[in-house]
Amino acid sequence: MVIAMMVIGAITRLTESGLSIVEWRPLIGTLPPLSTIEWTRVFDLYQQTSEYKLANDGMNLIEFKTIFWWEYIHRLWGRIIGMVFGVPFLFFLFTRKIPPGKTPHLITLFILGGLQGVIGWWMVKSGFVDRTDVSQYRLAIHLGMAFFILGYILWVAMDITHARGAHTPQALRPLAMIVTMAVFVTILSGGLVAGSNAGLIHNTWPLMDGGLMPTDLFEMEPWWLNAFENLNTIQFNHRIMAYVTTGLVLLLWAKGRATPIGTRAHKALSWLALSVAIQICLGVMTLLLVVPLPIAVLHQLGAVSVFCLSVWNLHAFHDAKATEFRREAPQP
Repeated sequence: MVIAMMVIGAITRLTESGLSIVEWRPLIGTLPPLSTIEWTRVFDLYQQTSEYKLANDGMNLIEFKTIFWWEYIHRLWGRIIGMVFGVPFLFFLFTRKIPPGKTPHLITLFILGGLQGVIGWWMVKSGFVDRTDVSQYRLAIHLGMAFFILGYILWVAMDITHARGAHTPQALRPLAMIVTMAVFVTILSGGLVAGSNAGLIHNTWPLMDGGLMPTDLFEMEPWWLNAFENLNTIQFNHRIMAYVTTGLVLLLWAKGRATPIGTRAHKALSWLALSVAIQICLGVMTLLLVVPLPIAVLHQLGAVSVFCLSVWNLHAFHDAKATEFRREAPQP
């Protein structure tokens, strides 16, 4: 469900639907408009936004409904995730069926899910003031939190179903951690690309503006602002991070193949290397075809796949005292 939420979020961003609902009503907002009067009311609210005035002036109600439904589904899916997580959690908590030591992690996940909803609204609010889309900073934070939650869920789940790799070589664990961090940073840089529409320029590969890098990477002052505001630099940074991440994954894969690390770790490494290769291809296709919706969504799914496999890989290499949970027979 979290992965589906990421796909819905990607479609919402790519169809520029995220600013169609200007109210945040966590409870009442569960129901969509059910009458012509209500549809007119929410459309009137949208017509007061800068996105409508600057980009969609003249949009009719039927066209508005198209973008409304994507944002509505995005918000509704978040509420459903909260229920699907929260209700079973309370049941297992009160029936004392949660594995020892896991309750604090599950409480933290529930809190993070609620916080993600607040961050989402904070992101949307940034698009209501003199601009036609949301802040790329807030979008990257929202995206990063989504991936952090997904990684946390995977880690807790794998702690329950698998013992951690206590017998894997110590030397490979730091590199596995670096790989996971590189994947995460690459994803954040992709969030900046999506939030700033930097993928709509320099739609060539492997060159940018006819060279290995554009000439105006540092035209803004102060220089560090280019990494977040200069479209050329934002896209260039994402490309470089993708190359660096790919190199690190291949290095870890090569070292792992030459080391007796166990079947699970070998499998994790092989799938991670394959997923990175596919993701690079999807990224190039997204760029060359100027961000078509189906390929861009697949690129988002590719990022999810690489991240999940990097977390699985890290777990397989992690040394800890955690052991596989087994239900014990009741004592007489």
